[in-house]
Amino acid sequence: MADHYFSNRPTAAHDVRMIRQRLRGFELSFWTDAGVFSKGGIDFGSRLLIETMEIPADASVLDVGCGYGPIGIAAAKMAYEGTVLMVDVNERAVRLAQKNVEQNDIGNAEVRVSDLFSQISEKEFDRILTNPPVRAGKAVVHRIFEGAAARLKEGGQLWIVIQKKQGAPSARKKLQELFEDVEEKAKEAGYWIFCCKNTKILT
Repeated sequence: MADHYFSNRPTAAHDVRMIRQRLRGFELSFWTDAGVFSKGGIDFGSRLLIETMEIPADASVLDVGCGYGPIGIAAAKMAYEGTVLMVDVNERAVRLAQKNVEQNDIGNAEVRVSDLFSQISEKEFDRILTNPPVRAGKAVVHRIFEGAAARLKEGGQLWIVIQKKQGAPSARKKLQELFEDVEEKAKEAGYWIFCCKNTKILT
């Protein structure tokens, strides 16, 4: 079976490279490799999420499906008095994300291998961020939404990017079952950014 970026242990031959990107006013560098999502450069959806998301300086943040780390690392720069936990099922991506945390002198972020929320013992977060792995299927994406709803603090927010053609309208319907307030924060080039607040379901 071919590797996917959501494989636990990709077997693709390594193709390590560095990319540089200015995100939220910060000049950042990222190591990437074959077998991880968007290895050639930060994808448009992730960049749109990064440029749109609202992160308080003291926030506790969870990045679900962090890949090699651009969303979580940008969040860590914004939450300079807070903490960021970055998780991914892909062990190669997690190693890269850890390397990128060090590469960018990030002192308030932790990277962890976790199949969605399986290795997350922390109970609540101010912000949960995700560019969900839509190729893994709707059931996986919905598990991310449900897990996030159960792990947000009162007043916390889930920020999501998803393409219209890859299920944004149906994703919105699912989110509206879980959250009282689902707001479209941006739409650009077929990508939608949702901010979800005031969870109805906490278990």
